[in-house]
Amino acid sequence: MQVSTESIRLLRERTGAGIMDSKRALEASEGDFDKAEAALREKGAARAASKSDRATAEGVIDSYIHAGSRIGAMVELNCETDFVGRTPEFRELAHNIAMQVAAMAPLYLDEDELPQDGEANPEEVCLLKQSFIKEPGKTIGDLIMDVRAKVGENIRVGRFVRFGLGQ
Repeated sequence: MQVSTESIRLLRERTGAGIMDSKRALEASEGDFDKAEAALREKGAARAASKSDRATAEGVIDSYIHAGSRIGAMVELNCETDFVGRTPEFRELAHNIAMQVAAMAPLYLDEDELPQDGEANPEEVCLLKQSFIKEPGKTIGDLIMDVRAKVGENIRVGRFVRFGLGQ
């Protein structure tokens, strides 16, 4: 099937995938954007998972102060290179995670940090398992995976802290 350059451009904008990957996905899905996008996301997630053991010594620290200045959060978001740490996607991810921490007050990063005897729901107290406040169908872990797939590097939350006036 012949795919138009306009279709390839639109798919690239939606997914951040390369030209040839977008073209192949559209050809394989016979022009169906949703199927092509899903295939590219799966491919990106597989690539990102293969990079999860790489060292992350670069990144940014971002903060979010809620209106009224009564709640705030700081997040250290790490990546492999300073180049990726300066990209708008990475900085936006750091800010969104800081906003999530301020809004949802997670206690732990992931399930590995949960106390053995704890009866807490991981989806409430673990940052990576929480539903993203701007897009409830995604978890914070999914959000990080999406950016990992776009930038092609390992990304992880180094640490986070939330401040609440009087808490």
